[in-house]
Amino acid sequence: MMDSSVMMFPMEITGVFVTAMTNWWDDVNESTQWQDGIFFALCGAYALVSSIALVQLVRIQMRVPEYGWTTQKVFHLMNFVVNGVRAVLFGFHAQVFLLHPKALCLILLDLPGLLFFSAYTLLVLFWAEIYHQARSLPTDKLRITYISVNVVVYLAQIGIWAYIWVNDNSTVELVGKIFMAVVSFIAALGFLLYGGRLFFMLRRFPIESKGRRKKLHEVGSVTAICFTCFLIRCIVVAVSAFDMDLTLDVLDHPVLNLIYYMVVEVLPSALVLFILRKLPPKRVSAQYHPIQ
Repeated sequence: MMDSSVMMFPMEITGVFVTAMTNWWDDVNESTQWQDGIFFALCGAYALVSSIALVQLVRIQMRVPEYGWTTQKVFHLMNFVVNGVRAVLFGFHAQVFLLHPKALCLILLDLPGLLFFSAYTLLVLFWAEIYHQARSLPTDKLRITYISVNVVVYLAQIGIWAYIWVNDNSTVELVGKIFMAVVSFIAALGFLLYGGRLFFMLRRFPIESKGRRKKLHEVGSVTAICFTCFLIRCIVVAVSAFDMDLTLDVLDHPVLNLIYYMVVEVLPSALVLFILRKLPPKRVSAQYHPIQ
């Protein structure tokens, strides 16, 4: 018969390990040095992605200066703005997270998320237009739908900020987090719907070519990346609304913020910019489509 002390030994090791990890997590979260290091690292990561988007925007403008603000240019401009604003906010994290009134802090932290939503749903609009044109379906309402959805989202969020500014209510703040989770879920569905449709349409295309394979890889990769990041964003924001231990955008949760923002914004933005790095041709036909 096995000695009970031997049976308890693995459980004791597990308990010691869990306790050590908990202590490490608490020490990191409470350390000013760790907080500064992690938030400045996020600042640097966002600044790098913002710089890449700006360089790519300049390269596109130099390649096709005769075109105005195409979808491709607007997408890179919005990436530059979103990541640039995030870099500034994390660079001044000690001041931003402690701003009063609280509504001002929420505005500064939530606005880049809304701009991120607008930037990446612009890809959904672009793919929807391609899909509808290929299927000889009307496209006149697609841009109206995109603008309408964004206007509703921004107006609703402004209403939440205004209410919190006047009356700092935890219930309204909870509603605001759930609203952001719903917005992220809508974006994820948009990528799944039109990214998936365009991907399978390209797969069924009868003519095999190098360009088709590249476009298939591009659409499939961007769809998978964006759907995953918005779905993770939706789940994390929804859970954090009800669990204070998972609250984001606070000074004493630096590790959680590092993981969250790297997974849902920094890495997806960097990967998408890399995948869509190809410049438009210098001489193009009337059928030129922006994002190549």
